[in-house]
Parts: sequence; C-alpha cells; structure tokens
Amino acid sequence: MLTKHFFVVLMCCVFSAPYANAQNKLYKIDQSQETTWSLLKYDINATWHSVKHSFTRPIKWKKKDFTKFGGLIVGTAVLSLADEEAYDFAIRQRDGTPKIVRDFGWYFGNPQNYFIANAGLYGYGLFTKNEKVRRTSVLIISSSVTTGLIQTFAKNGFGRARPSQELGAHYFEPFSKEPGLHSFPSGHTVLSVTMSHAIAKQFENPWVKAGIYTIGAIPPISRLVDGAHWLTDVTFGAILSIVVVDGIDKFLYKNESHNIPYAKPKAISWNISFGPNKVGLVGTF
Repeated sequence: MLTKHFFVVLMCCVFSAPYANAQNKLYKIDQSQETTWSLLKYDINATWHSVKHSFTRPIKWKKKDFTKFGGLIVGTAVLSLADEEAYDFAIRQRDGTPKIVRDFGWYFGNPQNYFIANAGLYGYGLFTKNEKVRRTSVLIISSSVTTGLIQTFAKNGFGRARPSQELGAHYFEPFSKEPGLHSFPSGHTVLSVTMSHAIAKQFENPWVKAGIYTIGAIPPISRLVDGAHWLTDVTFGAILSIVVVDGIDKFLYKNESHNIPYAKPKAISWNISFGPNKVGLVGTF
C-alpha cells in the first residue's frame, strides 16, 4: 500500500521531467501573476529536481559525508543491542498511555491520512497563491518521496522481523515478502517526522517548534508502546527523515525556490540521549 502511494507521486514527477528539463533547474516566475496551472507546473518541477537532487547527492559526497554515514550505521548497530530491553520497557507503558494518543499516533503516520493532510495543505497554498505554504508542501512531498522509497527498499532488503513475530530483535530474512518481516525502518516514523520537521523549520519561535515536534513524536512513541517496532526502527527512521528534509530544504533555499530568499535559521543540534530506563533523540534549539 505504501509503495503504491509513493509510486504514484514519483510517476507524477517523472512524467513532468520533459517539461522540467526544458527549463533551468528552478526557473523564476512572477508567482502573483501566474495562473493556477502554471504554479502547479512550477511546483512539480521543483519537486522533481528536489527528489533528483536527493538521490544524486551521494555522488558528490566527500570524506566527512561518508564518515557521518558510517557513524549512523555503526550507531544504529550499537543501539540495536538495547532493542529488546527497550521493547520490554515500552510495552510496560502501554496501559498507562491513553488510547486516544496511541490512535492518533497510528492515524497521523498512516500513509493515506498523511497524503490527504498534505494535499489539503498544498491545495490551500495553490489556490491562495501563498508561496510559503506551497514551498512547505513541496518540501514535504519531495522529502516524503525520497524517504518513502528509501524505507520501502530497506524494509524489503533487510527483512527484519517485527516484535510481534517473537523471533528476536536480530532476526533478518532479506527480501522477504512477509509484512511481519518488514520492521526496519518504521514507516510511520518516517512520515510523521518528515512532515513535522518540514513544518517546524518554517517557524522561529522555539515554543511553536517544540509543539510541532511533540506532535510529530507521537507516532514513533506509539509504535514502540504498541510493540509494532524496535527502538532502532524508530530511531533510524527519524534520523533519515531529518537528514533528507534538511538536504532538500537547503537545495530549495539555494535555488530560491518560490522566490523565497535564504535566511539562515537557528541551527538545531540533534543528539541521541541515554539515561536510566530512557533513550531518545533530542533536538536543542
């Protein structure tokens, strides 16, 4: 189901490629004077180039980029040693977690609801010709296509058993078609963190940011509490989303997408926090 959604979005970008390639990377237009159809074509062009940038960027990686990637892989492997203990801890919190919170976590990270919400956001920006809202939607869509395809291939490629299979945190059956062996990474986490991070980047107020990130953290936490994923499924999915969103956001700013000039935001420092009976991804801003 998730693969089909991303496939449709990606095909929209691919079929627009001839139009996009006929222009500069992100051509400039007077958006206040353009028709709704012209703005739609502009946004498709921006989405196409953003996705293409994401998948071709590794070709230009330097030593420090490979070092960071290696650190992510090693860090995930080390963190996986705590997966089963973290699972036991999360399960013990289930009865104390309000059902409405757990339900919200599932629905917010569900692909259908996710795309309906973003379609509504983009539709508002398109018909009101609001450049900032449209740019935010392009950022969300481009990042979602990128992270969605990566996590879909990873799920199938790794074939990691979900906790419900009772095979342990380190059971893998690569390229399995069984849904119960598609645990890594967490799709709900990828989508919820992608959207929340993309939206939070549009605000300067730290309290607003904190509120948005809190909402975005509900799906990952609910997936742990419901026993649907291991800790590393959620952690890797969150980091992947943050990295992709930041990369595409920088690309759009560099090209002055939607005629919005670059304004250097206050940096957010992301760290994995460990402590007695707790582990988390902490952003300091």
